[in-house]
Amino acid sequence: MKGYRLSVIRHGQTMANEKGIYIGRTDYALSSRGAAELAAKTDEFVYPHVARVYSSPLRRCTETAEILFPDVTIQTVDNLAEMDFGIFEGKSAEELTGREDFRAWLKGGIDCRPPKGESVKDVQLRIFRALREIIASMMADDLLHCAVITHSEIISNMMAGFGLPKVAAKELFTQPGEGYDILITADLWQRSQAFEIMGMVPYEA
Repeated sequence: MKGYRLSVIRHGQTMANEKGIYIGRTDYALSSRGAAELAAKTDEFVYPHVARVYSSPLRRCTETAEILFPDVTIQTVDNLAEMDFGIFEGKSAEELTGREDFRAWLKGGIDCRPPKGESVKDVQLRIFRALREIIASMMADDLLHCAVITHSEIISNMMAGFGLPKVAAKELFTQPGEGYDILITADLWQRSQAFEIMGMVPYEA
């Protein structure tokens, strides 16, 4: 049975990442340091040859795609955008520590959400819609290996929510420019809305 492979990769660093603040929908570009780190990774590691890149519409992702996969067509997918952190957006954990609503959010739970933000359940529904769109696109154009450039919360919740073997989201942190290879087969996806986690990306040179 034909399988569709996706290399799901986190974007490079921005100034906000370097300052340790929550950024979700704010459209930061890559920092100079973040772009340089990605370029260095392309020299040190091997990224897969892919037919298309599906990217979050935010600049830090499309710019990452251009560095890691030059000359590959980029198709943006709105549902790959980062979690909406609501009123926590633009603030550091240190600034928020004294807030009861922040402490409640950190305790977790699939329905827990930042004020005016998204819950994990909201995010996983968006991820399902994104995957459905990407799979349909790959099948229509007979593309067997593509890349996805997205955000850390999207990656951890994608792997935890739909990946096999099952791993908790908190154990799935990814470094900038790194992520997971997954394999989607029609049978497993249609039967269980699940995919296989195959390993890490990029690869050792």
